[in-house]
Amino acid sequence: MKVTVLGAGSWGTTLALVLNQNNHLVTCWSFDKNDIEAIKKSKENKKFLPGITIPDSINFSNDLQASINSAEVIIVAIPSHAVRSVVQSIDLSAKKDLIWVNVAKGIENKTLLRVSQVIEEVGQVSPENIGVLFGPSHAEEVSREIPTAIVSASKSRETATLVQNLFMTPYFRVYANLDIVGVELGGALKNIIAVAAGICDGAGFGDNTKAALITRGLVEINRLGVKMGAKPDTFAGLSGMGDLIVTCMSRHSRNRYVGEQIGKGRTLQEVLDEMVMVAEGVKTTASAYELSQKEGIEMPITEQVYKTLFEGKPPAEAMRNLMTRASKIEDWS
Repeated sequence: MKVTVLGAGSWGTTLALVLNQNNHLVTCWSFDKNDIEAIKKSKENKKFLPGITIPDSINFSNDLQASINSAEVIIVAIPSHAVRSVVQSIDLSAKKDLIWVNVAKGIENKTLLRVSQVIEEVGQVSPENIGVLFGPSHAEEVSREIPTAIVSASKSRETATLVQNLFMTPYFRVYANLDIVGVELGGALKNIIAVAAGICDGAGFGDNTKAALITRGLVEINRLGVKMGAKPDTFAGLSGMGDLIVTCMSRHSRNRYVGEQIGKGRTLQEVLDEMVMVAEGVKTTASAYELSQKEGIEMPITEQVYKTLFEGKPPAEAMRNLMTRASKIEDWS
């Protein structure tokens, strides 16, 4: 198929490589002309995915409209906060049959929409033509063909299966799922808990602490997800527990790194200013905290991460507040 990947960061480039290996005709678009020229010249994305050779059969382009016009499938691999403006800038009048696949893990600030909902609203896309692809999948490992399992989800079984078949390889196993709400929320909300796990590391807390954060964090994800229409079982899967584990534990995790630096006493702005790649969990924390307040959902870890990131609350005080909450019965409902 003719597939266009919007975004030439580490994940966009990696997915372009997977698609190319499956003999699809791949165009990878970036807004940054200098990045495109550098990739074409060096046959490597040195800025975002160093050490991986990029074949000539992948077309890299800075022309957004031309990239869309040549496609049957669009992979949205840009930061979630940029999706609305990018989709708004595209003329889709002649491309109503496009299949859209979101791989951006975030919840839009202010509107509190999932990224697939932003695509549906702005692009006037039928929900049956939208899928998502989420799961425990660091680009640094997938690009080196390290065995990985991930989930394709859509309201449409046909679309979920199409995306599954697009990406399936011997090292990249894709499961299909019809709970797009749960898969997408699991992938977005786990980044908040990864920030908390990083704060735990940076502040010098232990493995016991991190295990508690991961486990109780999954409870929060489940609570909000079910309220938003997700199936609870989804969060026990790859886009829930699977993605949560890898993002909280891995040295590749940007969100865990941000939290670690905060835990060491640095300010959020200092950390973000030095990063090349985007840590989606920062903006998602603000959205999830607002959603929890709006929906009346108890999310104490999310609340403390929000106050640490945006109100300057010391990590030790945030942890103390979590540990001294009123005693409760462990209840996943």
